[in-house]
Amino acid sequence: MATQGTPLVPISDAELSADAAVQRPWRMRASMSRFGDAIERFLEGSGFDRGPWLVIAFASGIGSWFLLPGPWQWVATMCCALIGSLGALALWKGEDGRALLRLSGTALGLAFAAGIAIVWARSELIGAEPIERPSLMQIDARVLERQEQPAEERVRLVLAARDAVNGRSLKLRVNVPLAKDMPDLDEGARVRLRARLMPPSPPMLPGAYDFARRAWFDGYAATGALVGEIEILENAGGDQGGLARMQRWLSGHVRGELGGSSGSIAAAFASGDRGAISEADEVAMRDAGLTHLLSISGLHVSAVIAAAYFLALKILALWPWLTLRVRLPLLAAAIAAGVGIGYTLLTGAQVPTVRSCIGAVLVLIALALGREPLSMRMVAAAAAVVLLIWPESLVGPSFQMSFAAVIAIVALHNARPVRDFLAPQEEVWVRWLSRRILMLFVTGLVIEIALTPIVLFHFHRAGLYGAFANVIAIPLVTFVSMPLIAIALTLDLIGLGAPVWWFAGQSLDLLLLIAHTTAEQPGAVRLVPHIGLPTVLLCVAGGLWLALWRGRARILGLVPASLGALLLSISAAPDILIARDGRDVGLVDGDGRLFVLRDSPGSYAQENLVELAGTEALPHSMDTWPGARCSADFCSLPVVRGGGTWHLLLARSRQQIDERALAAACERADIVIASRWLPRSCLPRWLKADGRYLAANGGTAIYLADERIDTVGSRQGQHGW
Repeated sequence: MATQGTPLVPISDAELSADAAVQRPWRMRASMSRFGDAIERFLEGSGFDRGPWLVIAFASGIGSWFLLPGPWQWVATMCCALIGSLGALALWKGEDGRALLRLSGTALGLAFAAGIAIVWARSELIGAEPIERPSLMQIDARVLERQEQPAEERVRLVLAARDAVNGRSLKLRVNVPLAKDMPDLDEGARVRLRARLMPPSPPMLPGAYDFARRAWFDGYAATGALVGEIEILENAGGDQGGLARMQRWLSGHVRGELGGSSGSIAAAFASGDRGAISEADEVAMRDAGLTHLLSISGLHVSAVIAAAYFLALKILALWPWLTLRVRLPLLAAAIAAGVGIGYTLLTGAQVPTVRSCIGAVLVLIALALGREPLSMRMVAAAAAVVLLIWPESLVGPSFQMSFAAVIAIVALHNARPVRDFLAPQEEVWVRWLSRRILMLFVTGLVIEIALTPIVLFHFHRAGLYGAFANVIAIPLVTFVSMPLIAIALTLDLIGLGAPVWWFAGQSLDLLLLIAHTTAEQPGAVRLVPHIGLPTVLLCVAGGLWLALWRGRARILGLVPASLGALLLSISAAPDILIARDGRDVGLVDGDGRLFVLRDSPGSYAQENLVELAGTEALPHSMDTWPGARCSADFCSLPVVRGGGTWHLLLARSRQQIDERALAAACERADIVIASRWLPRSCLPRWLKADGRYLAANGGTAIYLADERIDTVGSRQGQHGW
């Protein structure tokens, strides 16, 4: 049956295309809306807290500045972050249902860009241009800082001088032997001396310690050693360096009351001065996983503040008039905060100490206000303050290790199973104590897991029994050694501290016994080759996800963490390691043994070769490499890797060789390594790492199977150092 009405008119292709063009933005917006809804539900269901993630975004911006090579990359990255921030604000503008997503996206982009800007500005403001070359200088300078290091038999002076050539101010660090130390050589004194100065050294090898970067942010233009005698032109003023003098006096007083190794440890606890601790004790504490006890940080500051809070609360409660009129927890918190700040300043106000002090003060504020004291927001606030003041601390092991440990502790103790396990119960004291000891061990184990990737990245070694040693060492230091030191110092005011010093010495001798016994056990220390930055970033990202998310979403953090652990377990040592001067060269064979070109045991270069090769055995001489042919001037040897054989030619001396003979030898080699500049006629098949090459690229690591070359220069970019 026909239907009467308006006749149907066919739609043309042009009209269909126009209609689709109109509908496409609406479909895209609908898709983005659904995507935004999904993310919003995920964030709400996972207990998303913007505070810690804002600090992570800020820290990521700082880290990006160190990784990116130059100014245009820094600017471009900041612009991308700002565009992303504005995009999040515009995309979900006016949609009240997605306020969390809109505000979070905007704030995270701004925080990331701010991180790049802050560290860039600090680098420009305080970075010190190093001197051009090693030189012997006559210096007329003012002493800025005096650091006593009796274990090294020296005093370290930080000096302010003026360059006689261009008139610019220089901040120098000069080592003075103890035999040439003088009583009036104090902060504020004006001195004249001669010193052999060096520009701050870049890393010896890729992955080694970067002193040049540290010196740039510390403002050092050069470091060196005294030559001859010191002449004091003007004594220090009485009001200069008062806090530093007090720290040195306190350290000397403690060592005078309690000699030996235990006195050095006690001085570190009381004043933060670690200069008297012997190398053997330092190594034992490090290999036992107890080095954190020597650095004034969370444990020490928390113990001091907790003791001050408890004593203030109990003593003030004895005054009924005050108790009825003032909130004692608030007053006790203020007193404890003052004590903590004073202790932080007295012990040098290093980054871990400042971080701990800020965190402890925030805990006191939370206790005084009746709020939850142990939270990620508290940790984030402390990290934000430290990064705002010292953004460069992000790339140092101190910041990373201290915050990783605190985040692990807070995340563990905020987990519901742990809360239920530690909840008060009707039980005998033995069961109560057993639960606490078990929790202390679990906490130590979690901290070791959290710190292991960071420790291996920076130090290429980790103590495997640290969790066991800390179960005894932490309570010993917190509840025995530090209180005894505090009581002894108090009794010294009336001359009655000697008996308490004896007990303190016994407790510290026990601590050192634990350290040495643990470090001497078979397999106590694990050495690994240098692990790449992606590996440690995966581990850190997984750890942060596990710590900050809640619910089932937390399990996703196991993916990057597991991938990082896998990469860590299969990380291989470079086949060839070339120090920045070309004189020290190391080869690693298939069994992980290290062969060195120059036998220099105990030298800084050889220590770097051993660490980055990840070997625990003593290095062998290059002469003993299978198939090596060595003379006084050169070594020629084959290296079998990746199914092929590489022929190496290594210079052992700086003697001039007949050019034709050298050119013929180079032609037969795949890789030639020399500390001096080789003639252009020397043309190996793949790489010529001579003085010219090393001057431009620095220390070098070669992976033959992958045909990959990693250099220090490739990581430096256009940063000031």
